[in-house]
Amino acid sequence: MLTDEEFLSQVYDNQAIIHKVCRLYVNYHDDREDLFQEIIYQVYKSKKNFRAESKLTTWLYQIALNTAITFFKKEKKRSEAESAHHQEWKNDYQPQNLYYEALYLAIEDLSKIDKALIILYLDDISYAEIGKILGLSENNVAVKINRIKVKLRTITPKYLTDGIG
Repeated sequence: MLTDEEFLSQVYDNQAIIHKVCRLYVNYHDDREDLFQEIIYQVYKSKKNFRAESKLTTWLYQIALNTAITFFKKEKKRSEAESAHHQEWKNDYQPQNLYYEALYLAIEDLSKIDKALIILYLDDISYAEIGKILGLSENNVAVKINRIKVKLRTITPKYLTDGIG
């Protein structure tokens, strides 16, 4: 069993997972900060349930995604212009090239579950672990990821041709 300090240190070392989930599920900086804090609270509250039967990163993804989906459902949609959202996103994350920026914008258009699947896939998490995190069979994960890839290939060029930002 990990001490509180060891546990918190490992969570701190893997906080990029939580930031990534926050960025994909919440559009506004202040809301992302609120979601980040809520995820950290849920992680700490659930610490006693972590039995190291899976990797800490798998467990963190599971809590972060479940918390984000719940948070997302509770939040009211804001009525600001879409361009303001894209400008904030661009200020918050500077991709290496326009294709990656378009890809991330396309990912934002996916459903909550599809977002979760693709971010786990992009982080090189195995289909088996993705299934464990999301409660799906490994085969179901493979099928869904293939469908998401096809969808992203279809919608990503739209962001390149429409102009980003």
